[in-house]
Amino acid sequence: MSKQKYKLNPHSLEYELVRLGKSGILKRMVSYLFGSVVFAALVLFIAYSIFSSPKELMQDRELEQYAMQYEIMNERLSRLTKVLEDIEDRDDNIYRTIFEAEPIPNERRKAGVGGVDRYSAYKGYENSTTIINTAKKLDQLSRELYIQSTSFDDVYKMAKDKARMLASIPAIQPVANKDLRRIASGYGYRIHPIYKTLRMHEGIDFSAPTGTPIYATGDGEVERLKGKMSGYGKVLIIDHGFGYESLYAHMSKIFVKPGEKVKRGQIIGYVGNTGRSTGPHLHYEIRKNGKPVNPVHFFFQDLTPEEYEKVIEISSRPTQSMS
Repeated sequence: MSKQKYKLNPHSLEYELVRLGKSGILKRMVSYLFGSVVFAALVLFIAYSIFSSPKELMQDRELEQYAMQYEIMNERLSRLTKVLEDIEDRDDNIYRTIFEAEPIPNERRKAGVGGVDRYSAYKGYENSTTIINTAKKLDQLSRELYIQSTSFDDVYKMAKDKARMLASIPAIQPVANKDLRRIASGYGYRIHPIYKTLRMHEGIDFSAPTGTPIYATGDGEVERLKGKMSGYGKVLIIDHGFGYESLYAHMSKIFVKPGEKVKRGQIIGYVGNTGRSTGPHLHYEIRKNGKPVNPVHFFFQDLTPEEYEKVIEISSRPTQSMS
């Protein structure tokens, strides 16, 4: 039951019943309605500030799932990176070693992906760090996979060229040496025959009479000499490809010309005594990527294991070089 209101009439000094007109009724309704709206808004504000709505709860669960999936992806990427590192290690130390190829530098394999603001779109979120780390790992893995793929392309090409490489690498002695008595001086520090000082001897000297045939030790192409080689006399260099070169010095006669293709075992000239030499002999060198290496390690094709060991022993004796 609604309450009735009375007011004092100053003339009659009696309380009279207050009757509301249409405007009063309207004002009262508006005030009730406004109060209800404010109260409802206040209740909703407090409720949503303290408690999450069903939609928000569902979104929170989805975000948790996304964060967990990113963590799982990070773990899988880490495992894939380990697998790739193992493949890279085998590539550098097995596959490329077999084909005499240089390993890929680690700084090239691990080079970062360019772009300062590459991950700016992922910033500003609650899980930005996880997302950015995942993106970085994925980009790095993609780059390393690309480099490894190109490396395998190179290895495949080298495998196809294996037969040509085996025919090209110097693998026989440059002069007939059945009794192994023609090695006069080996690779290493030796007494120079003219200067009488200890100097690096970058090849092997084969003593042989003038006119003894000299053989190409591997397939290749005769190089055009870029300048005079002081003390070498008549000299010939063969480019075998794959980074290998062989040098033949103090020759009495050369049968081949620059640019000519030669085969292993082909006679390319005769032993002589030209240049700075103390007697007829062949000074023979092998260079790999421009650096001299011990030729004795490349006589494996025409020697038995016992003969090979004997050659190593003979070539390592401290003797005087012949040039």
